[in-house]
Amino acid sequence: MELEVLKIDGTPSGKKVTLEDNVFAIEPNDHAVYLDVVQYLANQRHGNAKTKDRSEIAHSTKKLGRQKGGGGARHGSLKANIFVGGGRVFGPKPRFYHNKLNKKVKALARKSALTYKAQDNAIIMLEPFTMDAPKTKELLAITAAIKAGDRKVLYVLPQNSTNIYLSSRNLPQVNVLSVDEINTYAIMNANTLVLFDGVQDILAERNMR
Repeated sequence: MELEVLKIDGTPSGKKVTLEDNVFAIEPNDHAVYLDVVQYLANQRHGNAKTKDRSEIAHSTKKLGRQKGGGGARHGSLKANIFVGGGRVFGPKPRFYHNKLNKKVKALARKSALTYKAQDNAIIMLEPFTMDAPKTKELLAITAAIKAGDRKVLYVLPQNSTNIYLSSRNLPQVNVLSVDEINTYAIMNANTLVLFDGVQDILAERNMR
């Protein structure tokens, strides 16, 4: 697949790049994509949710009334879950949500996600640029100039750029990642993928291992 490299003002630079078929034109594997997305989302969870059961409530253990003859249910403690301030039954406990996925499956998932973007013509090649200071308005202007759309846009850089990242932080529809940070969820969650020229060579060289 051949794409034109654009300048930041949206005009063609005159350079064309070829996207490698072993990364951008494979047979997509939907199940691998599913597994990788599920793993990514699970690994974002902290698992800190916690409620107190009746053994952890600070209440008196005095019996509320006599066992028989009261005309109602038998209650032994205010810690019971039916009382306001009582313990919760089967409430959440801290747990570890992380799970492991084989490297080859993750690589297949990323290549499948990139292939889907290529099939949808949702990849834009852009000349690398730098920013001397964080400028949200400038990044927004670049995004509009290259016609990346007003929906979710993912910029993929050859390496981290603090100023470009900070420029995107106030833009909910724009995400910036380096090629080392790219993942299946970020790719699939974006409507448009903007690759800095050179990123495609890094992906091809690594073959998304």
